[in-house]
Amino acid sequence: MCQSLRMVTLLVRLVASRVLRAGAAIAFAAAVSFASPAHASHRMLVVSIDGLRPDVAMRADMPALRSLMQRGSFTFFCATTDTAVTLPSHFSMFTGVPPEKHGITYNADPKAGDALRPQWPTLFALAHRAGLSTAMSAGKSKFSVLVDTLNLDWNFVPPAGTHSVDSLVASAAVEIIRSHRPQLLFVHLPSVDVTGHAKGWGSPEQIREASGADRAMGRVLRALQKAGLIDSTRIIVSSDHGGAALGHGGLDARSHFIPWILAGPGVRQNYDLTRVPGLRVRTEDTFATSAAWLGVPIEKPVDGRAVTEAEDSTSTSR
Repeated sequence: MCQSLRMVTLLVRLVASRVLRAGAAIAFAAAVSFASPAHASHRMLVVSIDGLRPDVAMRADMPALRSLMQRGSFTFFCATTDTAVTLPSHFSMFTGVPPEKHGITYNADPKAGDALRPQWPTLFALAHRAGLSTAMSAGKSKFSVLVDTLNLDWNFVPPAGTHSVDSLVASAAVEIIRSHRPQLLFVHLPSVDVTGHAKGWGSPEQIREASGADRAMGRVLRALQKAGLIDSTRIIVSSDHGGAALGHGGLDARSHFIPWILAGPGVRQNYDLTRVPGLRVRTEDTFATSAAWLGVPIEKPVDGRAVTEAEDSTSTSR
């Protein structure tokens, strides 16, 4: 454990300086049901378990994920982007629009000529401009494209051309929570995807990695609890794609459908969102749902929508 913490200290790039926030812009009511200014008492944690196909989640020992399902609303038929690959799908998760709009279509460490900024503002940028603190702990170096001191106060990303392991990503996230208490935190766990490419989607090895991802996520949740933040934090657990054989991509159902779980204050408990007639949850909805809870104004129209069907109408925590 001490060695892991030393590694975190060496690798985490925690941006200590803070910048002045810009004024909030006009919110689009179709996507966000809360008015500005930002809700300073509301916090958001988004956990992406890279490559987590829904049936793999069901087969694996994942008590933290199941606990969130019991205290929240969920679907295992959330649609990711049509490309179903990591970086474009995550940018859709955090901009609320598909890759052809946000413009991040590559899926590797950025090279000369690659766009370094999406054409739509990210949730991090909007939250920052609204005066909220933001952080990320990501397990693949390609997420360096999200690292911008104007948008992220604290971050952990492994060195270029590498990926980390879930336990180290979780250690970095725990340290960020303990030291900085960010209002928006994104945690990306890579090992399920890495093992899928090496051993196959649905393989015994991948099932074990899914259990490991759950343990890592559980550490992050316990850190929120220990910091006294869990009662003000909404949590979304999802993924960027599934997969089959040794790969993923496109509209193949095994790649296209992902879990989507929302838990926290004011959320309907143990509620399967497929009970709602006609409701289709998309990865772009993560952006809109998070923005709604944080009270962050949206500056450009988005395709995602806040999943208000998950709201507990009897709760006062809204």
